[in-house]
Amino acid sequence: LAEFPTGIIADRIGRRASIVIGQVLIAGCLLGQVTSSNYWVFLTLFMGQGVGMACVSGSDTALLYDLLVRRGATAGYVKIKSRFTMLGTVTSGVAIVLGGQLQQLSWGVVYVGSASCLVMAVVVLTSRVPEIRGADAVDEQDGAEKEHGDATAWRAMLRVATPALVTLVVVSGLMHATLTPYIIFTQKTLSDQGAGTALVSVVISAGFFVGGLTPLLSDRANRRIGYRIVIPVSLVTLAVALGLSGLGLVWVTIAAFLVLVGIPEITAVIVDNVFNEAVPSRHRASLLSMIAFVESALIGTGYLVLGVLMDGLGSSAGMATYAAVPLLACLLWLPVLFR
Repeated sequence: LAEFPTGIIADRIGRRASIVIGQVLIAGCLLGQVTSSNYWVFLTLFMGQGVGMACVSGSDTALLYDLLVRRGATAGYVKIKSRFTMLGTVTSGVAIVLGGQLQQLSWGVVYVGSASCLVMAVVVLTSRVPEIRGADAVDEQDGAEKEHGDATAWRAMLRVATPALVTLVVVSGLMHATLTPYIIFTQKTLSDQGAGTALVSVVISAGFFVGGLTPLLSDRANRRIGYRIVIPVSLVTLAVALGLSGLGLVWVTIAAFLVLVGIPEITAVIVDNVFNEAVPSRHRASLLSMIAFVESALIGTGYLVLGVLMDGLGSSAGMATYAAVPLLACLLWLPVLFR
């Protein structure tokens, strides 16, 4: 829910400012969580952490894209975004391992370390990256934007919301609603299929590594295939991975996870570029935040649905049944594919 106001704020006061607010808010909540033993205080701070993440979501992509607009280099967005995604994913994997080691000393060290990294990121951002507001970005576009001076983000959304773009938002959301729960619940599936804790940890870490490297192929896939073809390929890949997990064979589940989990990450980068090209710069952060809200809502629903399926049918059968979600998304995309 915080995606809506934070996106508007980012367009009004600046994308960099919104990121700074989000990072500082998250850092403050982390420090508050480690110093408080009250459950309700922890829960409130956790919700505040979510608001901070919403401040960053949409603003970071809008800032990156409009910086490239300023330099006339938007053609290289997919390549730059793929590297950005790769560095973020690999860094997260390293942070998980490092955090596990530091946790043996104290949870306080983990939380304080995380907060310190966020503050360091703010220092680098404010010293090296210029600010861009929605009004600033309008002047950096060519004449197309000036023809439509949409006063609000809602009017801009109604203008750009073509059937194909709306379908893309829903299909992309369903893809993320499949991929994210699949990665998380694979841990339980492997455990139920007989994998030990150490093996599960190695597999998930390797999955992060694979997911971090595969986005580097996004630029090549975008140039040679295009997003219209890449999207159904990714959806079918997710359905296959879920179906193979349903066989109940631990090594088949591991192989499917490691081989197939990175392919949707390629699609995510390419689709992100399509969204940026479709929305006007003046309201870019607001509209990207609206898209992020749809994806977040579908991801949350996906967690609930897959959890219920795994509880009711068992982890393997639940995974296989959940393959209906990416297949549904694939069917929704077919009219766009052949249009």
